[in-house]
Amino acid sequence: MSERRRWTILAVGTLAQAATSAAVYGVPMLIPALRNDGMSLLGASVIVSAPIAGLLLTLIAWGAAADRTGERRVITLGVGLASAFLVLAAVAPGSVGLGVFLFLAGAAAGSVNAASGRVVMGWFPVHERGLAMGTRQTAQPLGLAVAALALPPLAAAYGPHAALLFPALLCGLAALAVWLLVADPPRPVRAAGSAPAPSPYRGSWLLGRVHLASSLLVVPQFAVAAFALVFLDGERHWDPVAAGRLLFAVNLLGALGRVGSGIWSDRVGSRLRPIRQLAVASAVLMAAIAIGSALGAAWVVVAFGLASVVTVADNGLAYTAVAELAGAEWSGRALGVQNTVQNLASVATAPLLAALIGATSYSVGFAAVTVAPLLAVAVTPVGGGRRRPGVSMRDLVEPEVGGG
Repeated sequence: MSERRRWTILAVGTLAQAATSAAVYGVPMLIPALRNDGMSLLGASVIVSAPIAGLLLTLIAWGAAADRTGERRVITLGVGLASAFLVLAAVAPGSVGLGVFLFLAGAAAGSVNAASGRVVMGWFPVHERGLAMGTRQTAQPLGLAVAALALPPLAAAYGPHAALLFPALLCGLAALAVWLLVADPPRPVRAAGSAPAPSPYRGSWLLGRVHLASSLLVVPQFAVAAFALVFLDGERHWDPVAAGRLLFAVNLLGALGRVGSGIWSDRVGSRLRPIRQLAVASAVLMAAIAIGSALGAAWVVVAFGLASVVTVADNGLAYTAVAELAGAEWSGRALGVQNTVQNLASVATAPLLAALIGATSYSVGFAAVTVAPLLAVAVTPVGGGRRRPGVSMRDLVEPEVGGG
């Protein structure tokens, strides 16, 4: 395949992921509008968690479908269905209908998470995968940036329901682009009579530890994504549209941070050591947010901005590590597991943190979040070796694997 074609495929896969991210992870931008309609913070948090709940129930099934039938078909179907369910959410009366159709939109959007990762792993060699997967992982902060810029003014003008027509349009265009421009990567040919590749989970805790560390690092990421806008609105008295513009800018920086972390991992020959270092930075920033909110300090806005960049930087590294360690025959399912555990953490974070903040304060809630990245520092399985030239990450067994 030509160099231009594979980068085009990467760009389209990133577009599809960004479109679904604007819907699934960008819905918290509607919390101020939902609250203006009389909904409590806890109730609004449950609504915006609905698409993530749908997502996590279907990720492994979508990954298995991609392993068996190919990425292009799976992504097109899922993103197209997500567009249709978002339209239904926009026209559904009441909060129940809104929550149900957001749940179904998230369930359909799960297709792109595992399948687009398989496309990247299939078309890019190991020495470029950190950059390629980091580029693909810019999709979530880009989707959040677009949602932060577009959804608050649309919700103010037309209501939170009608604002969902915007991500519905994005998903529809992305599904069409995938069908027209994406090609499935070649699959390894198994010799006649040979057994399928064994499960990468058998006999090793390495993938399990990567999954656990990633889920812990989602907690500060989603805490910032879900509560930055409502914090700036309620505690700092910012206009939601102005706050959305700020979050648009910092999420663009977050996208660049994911690319930078991918390049970093290519250069140091490890995906996992950078994850641990980013976990330390996340813990420091969440502690700063907790202190700043307790003091009512203006610099807490800067801490939120930095956290919006740092807390998302590890995702591409973890996805790349999981796909490489799982191997071609298991990468779809392994990425499905990865997405499932991460989204379990995401869907639990918003309502639990909202309940804690409601019972105490923002500072106590953000202080509690600090525990998660500290645990991730301990859980991340990191060895001291560098990748040898010509040896793929799948072949490299890091020193801690044997010890579990």
